[in-house]
Formats: sequence, C-alpha cells, structure tokens
Amino acid sequence: MTTGKFRYALDAREEEQPAPARTPSRRLAGRLVALGACGSIAAYKAVELVRLLRLEGAEVVVMLTPAATQFVSPLTLAALSRHAVETDVLGLLPDQRIGHIVVADSADAIVVAPATARWLGAMANGIASDAVTAACLATSAPVVFCPAMDGDMWTHPATRSNVERLQRDFRYVLVPPDSGELASGQSGIGRLAELPQIVDAVVAAIGARPVRAPGAAARPPEVPAPRDQDLEGRTIVISAGGTAEPIDPVRFIGNRSTGRMGVAIAEAALARGASVTIVAGRVEVPLPAAARVVRAETTAAMRDAVLDAVLAGHADALIMAAAVADFRPRQAADTKLVRGGSLTLELEPTEDILAEVGSRAAALDPRPVIVGFAAETGSLDRAPDKLRRKGADLLVANDVAEPGSGFGTETNRVAILSADGTRDDLPLLTKREVAERLLDRVTATLDARAPQGHTGATTREAR
Repeated sequence: MTTGKFRYALDAREEEQPAPARTPSRRLAGRLVALGACGSIAAYKAVELVRLLRLEGAEVVVMLTPAATQFVSPLTLAALSRHAVETDVLGLLPDQRIGHIVVADSADAIVVAPATARWLGAMANGIASDAVTAACLATSAPVVFCPAMDGDMWTHPATRSNVERLQRDFRYVLVPPDSGELASGQSGIGRLAELPQIVDAVVAAIGARPVRAPGAAARPPEVPAPRDQDLEGRTIVISAGGTAEPIDPVRFIGNRSTGRMGVAIAEAALARGASVTIVAGRVEVPLPAAARVVRAETTAAMRDAVLDAVLAGHADALIMAAAVADFRPRQAADTKLVRGGSLTLELEPTEDILAEVGSRAAALDPRPVIVGFAAETGSLDRAPDKLRRKGADLLVANDVAEPGSGFGTETNRVAILSADGTRDDLPLLTKREVAERLLDRVTATLDARAPQGHTGATTREAR
C-alpha cells in the first residue's frame, strides 16, 4: 500500500520530468524572419531563438543594437543564421545595398526579442538610432515585440504608454514578459517570454500572408558556413586589383580588374585563421579590416611590396590575384598632356612579379606556395606553359570573355592547374566559393611540405 508521503514523492518526481521536446512542424518554411535583439541580459537567448526559428524552416537574419553586441557576439549569430548580422544603421551589404532596408523589404516578420524599455520608447516615437528600430520603421511586415526588463521598469507609466501605442497605433504584436527571477536578483514580472511562445507568435503574425521575397536575390545574402581553422598560424600574401601605369599626372594605362577575386580570397583566408597581407592595386570593393593592407598602384610598387611581404616577411604562400599590367609607358610626362593631334606612346615591359618571386623563393626551405592567375580570352591553352615559366605551384586560369566569369562579376568559372600536371575545371561558382576551393589546394600543399604536421606557427619561423 502506498503511503501519502510516498505518493507525494512520486508526484514530485513526475512533475520534475522535462516536457517532451516539441517536434518542429516547419511552419515557417520558405519565410525570412528578422530577429532584432536589444541590450538586455536576455539577449543571450537570441542564440537559441535563432535555432528554434530555423528548425521551423525559417531563414533568419539578425539585427543587434549597439548595446546588444555587449551581451552576445555577432559572430555567434552570424554562424548560426548564415547571414551577416546588422549592427549599424549605416551598414552596407557586400553588394552595397543598405542592410536594414533590405531586411525591412524582404522579411516576412520582424521579431524584437528582447525588447528593452529604451527600444520601446525609441520605437514608439520613431527615433531610428539603431538598425533594429530603423528596420521596423521601414517595413510593412508584421512586427512582434517581446519585452524584457526589471519589474519596476515594466510597470512604469512611460513603458506602459509606449507599449500601448505600439499595439494600438502600429498594430505590433506583444508577447508579454513572464514572472520569475530577474537579473537584478529580485523576483517579479519582466523575464523574456518562453522562446516557444515567441515562435508561436511569429507564426501567428505571419499567418497565410504570401511570402514577401521568395527569391534569394532580394534577400540579404548568405555568408559561408564557418570553416575549420586550417590556416591558423599561416601567413598568406594576396595581391588584388589592377595596376595603373602613369602616362602623365592625370592619365594612366590600366585594366578592368575590380579586386573582387583577391578580396574574396583574403576574406576566406581570414575566416580560416590565416594572417593576411593584401597588396592592393586599384580596387573597387572594400578591403577586409582584419587584413594588413599595403597600397601599391604601379607594377613596380607592387613588385617591391610583394617581395618584401613574401621574402622578408616569411610568408607561407603568395596568391597573385592582381591584374598586373604587362606594359607601361617608357617615359611618363611630368605635366598633363594637352589635347592635340595624335599621341604616340612608347611602351616597355613591366616587371614579371610572379616569375621573380617563384625564382627567388626556390632557395627558401620550405618554399612558400606560389599561386598565379591567368586571365585569358577564348582559350586557356596558354595556361600550362605560363604555369611552367612562372615557377608557380598552382595557376588559376579563366576566360574573362565568358559571361559571369569576367572582371567585376560576383561569379567566376576557373580551371586550377597544378605543377604536377593535374587540372581541375570548376563550374561557375561565386568568387568566395572559388576562393575556398583554391585555399583547399593551398592548404594541402602547405601540409605536404610540412610532413611533421602544422603546429600553428610557420615552419620557417619554427626553425
């Protein structure tokens, strides 16, 4: 016979059992949900909220107020959401679109969790001082807001007035805070609502509305998944952009290179843990802030910068992605040339940077990995001979006359030729994907030259 005391113990154990996990029904499949997190300790829960929204099938893009970045890392949220995190109301996407506007125009719903008292006041009065508020002001999508704050802040008349205005005038959906232990150590109302409840509110707010931006081009671009740090401790030198050989103080001989390919390689190498030096000619895209940048617009300046970075700097690899001029005016004018009759320029060959580095690096032990690029038109038949003459380990060749594979495009179709005679013809890929494939080859070559294993320091430094 079970006593009352023992029966109570059984009941208590039963109550302590966790609730069975809810199987996501993918109620948000095909939807883009924007998650805005504000500067509350509850911002750490945004990490789990991203996961729950993705389990429901949503594509998620995250926005953080400046204060929220002190509580949760943008890198963590970017890795989970596969999108760059919007933290700056003036921030631009890689394609130069305004980040928060793209979010506002393409999101099927915006959920602000946690929403602080400061955000409620700013939003209720239309003060767009951060990316979260600005996106909410610019969108016609439903907005769900989930307050989290100290209990006295939540019950203050100013907070209550702001909440009422958001509901009444803006038709925003409130997910009220729960009661429980607060960050202050007190107990009361003010805790962020349970995350499944927030997900349910987002689903209900979207309802049967049509998908606002079904095409990927209208949405914020995805970022590559985090890679293993297989280049940690390695030093990679990358040249990018085109060179400009002066005719006079105003004019120059140049080319159509924008630097996109070189920058894509630099960003990929940084993401894999490398220390990156970019020797930059004329570029039309932003250079990654984490890289060391050496400006070198002429071929002669680029030669000096590359040799210094590779030889004196003990680089593990050189990737010559820059479009270096083959010729320059033998004599540049000191003053601007005046328009008149015909103009004849006498040209002379420029320095062959790749061949010189390949020759001089041969004496190093271990020899750095040397990668060249060949921009051809119509055929890649000359690429194997160029690989041999330059003394490179790898050569990336592409036909710049092919649509989607020329200068200034977001994509590239390349063949990667190796000194061992192998050739890998890649399909049309984004330049970041090409960069990853190339770095896979560079990493494998580096590892092969350090059979004792890579330990996080360059082999020559270790010696």
